[in-house]
Amino acid sequence: MWWVRIACGGTALRTIARSAAPVAAALAMLAVAPTAASAQPAGGPAISAGGATSAPQTHAGLPSSAAEGRSTNEISLILDGNGVLRAEERISFGGAVPEEFTRTFIVREPYDTDHDRVYEITGVSAETPEGEPIEVRTSETDTTMAVDIATAGVETAVLRYDVRGTTSDIGERLEMEWAAVGGYSAPVAETTVTVDAGQPPLALSCAAGDPRSSIYCTSSDMGGHQALIARFLQADLEAGQTLNIVVGYPPDTAPNTIILAHTWSLTSAFAITPGTASVFGLLLAVLVGGLVALIRLRARDERALRTEAAAGDSAPLLSGGEGAIRFRPPDNVHPGQIGTLIDEQADVVDITATVVDLAVRGHLTIEELPHEHFTSVDWQLVKRPSPEDDELLHYERLLLDALFHNRDEVKLSELGDNFASRLAGVRDELYSDMVRLKWFARRPNLERNRWTTLGIALTVLGVLLTVVLAAFTHAAFTGLAVVIAGAAVTVGAQYMPAKTKLGSAVFAHTLGFRAYLLRADADDVPSDRRVPLFSRYLPYAIIFDNVERWAQILATAGSAELDGGGLPWYHGPEEWRLNDFADSIKTFTLTLSGVISNTRQFRTLS
Repeated sequence: MWWVRIACGGTALRTIARSAAPVAAALAMLAVAPTAASAQPAGGPAISAGGATSAPQTHAGLPSSAAEGRSTNEISLILDGNGVLRAEERISFGGAVPEEFTRTFIVREPYDTDHDRVYEITGVSAETPEGEPIEVRTSETDTTMAVDIATAGVETAVLRYDVRGTTSDIGERLEMEWAAVGGYSAPVAETTVTVDAGQPPLALSCAAGDPRSSIYCTSSDMGGHQALIARFLQADLEAGQTLNIVVGYPPDTAPNTIILAHTWSLTSAFAITPGTASVFGLLLAVLVGGLVALIRLRARDERALRTEAAAGDSAPLLSGGEGAIRFRPPDNVHPGQIGTLIDEQADVVDITATVVDLAVRGHLTIEELPHEHFTSVDWQLVKRPSPEDDELLHYERLLLDALFHNRDEVKLSELGDNFASRLAGVRDELYSDMVRLKWFARRPNLERNRWTTLGIALTVLGVLLTVVLAAFTHAAFTGLAVVIAGAAVTVGAQYMPAKTKLGSAVFAHTLGFRAYLLRADADDVPSDRRVPLFSRYLPYAIIFDNVERWAQILATAGSAELDGGGLPWYHGPEEWRLNDFADSIKTFTLTLSGVISNTRQFRTLS
């Protein structure tokens, strides 16, 4: 039922249609208008108070007293001192008696945004006026109870039942509210309802018609100043139509028996309350605190760049005896280590640059194989004895083993799944180097994985918590806060590996070296030393994404310095010339990167 509170004698009463403001206004006018026991013109539900009677209506006029040939129902409701409404209905069939007659009750209806009002119906039975039992069957839905009465051969059936949950305290009065008729299976010409609570009624209201109707019933009255009975009359209820009544009584008439059941709604489940707002505030404080801590750790890199970068921004050359010049990168960092230090990931570019670096240092030779126009290019890697004065790092040994694996030469196109499985050890060793060199306190990949796992677990927990809280409480907003926190941790996990003070200094030197390579040119190095030194620059240029420029500088230097058709570590086919080197090395690095990217270990990093 849809009720709104209306004023009557200084006390709020439930009446029709919470949303029907015009009807409520009409009621106030009708409450003081002249009243009559019979039908009046349409205008809204009448309110009877202080002994007056009124019967405004919008339904058809009253039927004849006999209602000849048509069904009638006389409903007697007695509200006892315990708040139980004891009901007796006398259903008379004036014409053809149906095989079965169904009487429907409303047992659950919306009360507010968070609750439904529930009515408990018990003790349902039926008999003839002479006391002979009549078979009844009950069935329930979420909101109604249907009572099927076996009426074959019965002209009048007496139905009895008890109802709990009809009374509630409204202001200084008690209201008895009940859907006296939740629906008939066939038209009923006349329905009368009497309500006796042992106390004089103070006010009343009713509504009849289709479900959710706000139209006043045919008539209603309180029987005078001293009367104890409230009466309601409704003519011509069609099948499925309802009759809702409200009667106001003194507060000591009966106890408050209202039964409320929690209902789920998206709005109520995610209600913003002081509690949920406090949780959000706490979460915000934690996130901001974590952000400040992360910024302080990351600011170490910025501070090191301001003070340390200049140390690496110079030619990485070391003078030797007799005027010799040799290459020495800042902090003696190898290309693969630099790549891992910069982006905190051992990825495709780091492996590719390391292969070229191993070739430049004399551990292998890269041979470009002959090919026809418009056919794919392939390269053969040839293993060479390691120079005595160039010691390999552990991850470099693992990479050489991954490439050749007990062979002396291998084509790039022949590297397959076995190469992929061996690369896993190369990656692990690169990460271990970061800790061994004290650039990171913990391995960056494990740090990311730890925080990512925590973030995902927190997100899943937040989703489950949100579902549970939404189903049983109004605090689902709290669970949503946990989801947001989990998502923030998952995203922030990529930034959690933090360099040590030493790592930040090396990082600054590395970026200084990068700045030098971006602006340096051939004139910085004596002409007779350019090929070996620029060859050493090239793997670092691959890391710094400057390979085309330095490949071209190297090719130019080689053409002037070398008599042959290739570099000591890179050989082309017969028709190949050093002028082709820039395109060749670029294609080689792209092809090798593609081969590595297609392995399972690096597929997600391509």
